[in-house]
Amino acid sequence: MKNTLHENTQEKELAILAGLDCGDYDAESSMAELEELAKSADAEVLATVIQKRERPHPATYLGEGKLAEIKEQCEQLEANVLIIDGDLTPSQQRNIENLTDMKVVDRTELILDIFARRARSSEGKLQVELAQLNYRISRLGGQGKMLSRLGGGIGTRGPGESKLESDKRHIRRRIYALENELKEVEKRRNYLRSRRQKNGITTCAIVGYTNAGKSTLLNALTGAGVLAQDKLFATLDPTARALLLPDGRKIMLVDTVGFISRLPHQLVEAFHSTLEEAVGADIIFNVCDAADPACADQVKVTTSLLHELGCENTPIITVMNKCDLVPDAFSIPALGNTVFISAKEGIGFDKLLAKTTALLPADTVTLKLLIPFAEGSKIAALREHANIHSETFTNEGTLLELSAQKSVLKDYMQYRVTTE
Repeated sequence: MKNTLHENTQEKELAILAGLDCGDYDAESSMAELEELAKSADAEVLATVIQKRERPHPATYLGEGKLAEIKEQCEQLEANVLIIDGDLTPSQQRNIENLTDMKVVDRTELILDIFARRARSSEGKLQVELAQLNYRISRLGGQGKMLSRLGGGIGTRGPGESKLESDKRHIRRRIYALENELKEVEKRRNYLRSRRQKNGITTCAIVGYTNAGKSTLLNALTGAGVLAQDKLFATLDPTARALLLPDGRKIMLVDTVGFISRLPHQLVEAFHSTLEEAVGADIIFNVCDAADPACADQVKVTTSLLHELGCENTPIITVMNKCDLVPDAFSIPALGNTVFISAKEGIGFDKLLAKTTALLPADTVTLKLLIPFAEGSKIAALREHANIHSETFTNEGTLLELSAQKSVLKDYMQYRVTTE
């Protein structure tokens, strides 16, 4: 994208944030979240402005008087970017640029910029590029001064409309190619998911608001070594690691991309294959930041998105994280499927694992198997999908005492050793 925060790497981004309070959501909370987003994009926030209006101005989003004040403020503070806490139409963005003589970035564009910075895997980069192009193609017709950034010199001159249509055709071709690539990625992901189901592997999807501590929890439970930073969307790419439950069962923990209020629909669509990890999971950890004043609203956002994905029938454990920052949090009685933990301090994991064990179907059995040496290759699969308590070599073969799901052991019952 051309009009993003990381376009100019030489100049420090000095930002002023502006938003509307129309009464349909908590403007103060939204602006605080926008500030965190801006910081995650490495911008320095100089000031925030909120205007109360019944509805956004159709031409300029904010009122022209307020924009004049913002322009004067930008000049005084030497700001070089204006970030709007809302989705602007192409004409609104062009008009604001003309009135303030500033580079203007809206909420969706800011989030896309962060995603472009954070994507590491080939799949993540494909998903981000697709979201960016879907965002850009609807805005080419109203970019105003932005069109001058699209090119210059030999081969770019000529009638504006021809250049515009050429850009749109190029973007549509690229969108088509990306969608086909992501379909292949989704096929591979579905294949791996079906293999896990076929092998009787129980999966647990870790979802929740961005920066609530999902990666920290995954690292603490499994030692995954996933990047964990105090930034929004620090990690985008899903990570899967095995976890041993108290009853001997192994489950697969799968981290997912974080949620956020008013998450751009382009990102929900682009990251659908990643978010589907939650759809196919046997159980879901909904990780929440208990120390955040907007925790209740964040739980609503996550629950709404999970219902949108079709997860309403999947057991969900609400994991209230960062409780070490909340006075007396651990003394609060846990109601329903709510657990209070501190992933950073390693507190409350016993209750979380116990709750997980209780909600999963109890289809685990413990038995002894005697595997002949000639068929020792079968033990490798058992090590992967079963909890082996003891392993002894005898004259007849390898004697294993283990716990595993019935679906895993169904092909091994011929080796079962009965207790005398």
